[in-house]
Amino acid sequence: MHSIAWWPSVIVLAVATITDLRSRRIPNWLVLPFLVAGVVVSGVSHGWHGIGQSLMGLALGGVLFGLLYWMGGMGMGDVKLLAAIGAWIGPGQLVVALVLTGIVGGVMALIWAIVGGFVGELFNGTGELLFSIRKRGLRPHPELVLNNPLTRKMPYAPAIAIGTIVSFFSR
Repeated sequence: MHSIAWWPSVIVLAVATITDLRSRRIPNWLVLPFLVAGVVVSGVSHGWHGIGQSLMGLALGGVLFGLLYWMGGMGMGDVKLLAAIGAWIGPGQLVVALVLTGIVGGVMALIWAIVGGFVGELFNGTGELLFSIRKRGLRPHPELVLNNPLTRKMPYAPAIAIGTIVSFFSR
């Protein structure tokens, strides 16, 4: 299944990265057909087992990034993109892709903050998110959410793309 997923994933991730960098959006016309195709191709190439793996990958990506969306820290396009990637690569490889994506996203955020001159703000915001969760619970932070016009927003499709592409070489 994974070799079948290489080229479609690379193409969709490249387009998603370009659109996210340009407009801070990942379009449905790109992600939704890719998601459906992942389930179909998995079913055609691996039968019911492939469909099951595809749906588990879709669910894992959707739930994990869906939680980040619900907390106000991730866009819905990122959630759909990761769910679609999960539909193509399944839950096992998706876990590797998620770890790599998190590392790449953290490095990107740090470089962005250094270049932009707001490293202190980055660390203060991160500390506030981590250490106020006990008081706040799983409710979104009132200031550190994407719908706040004053919040800095970093496109995350590049991190998803790099993490996913590197995950193909980890198996």
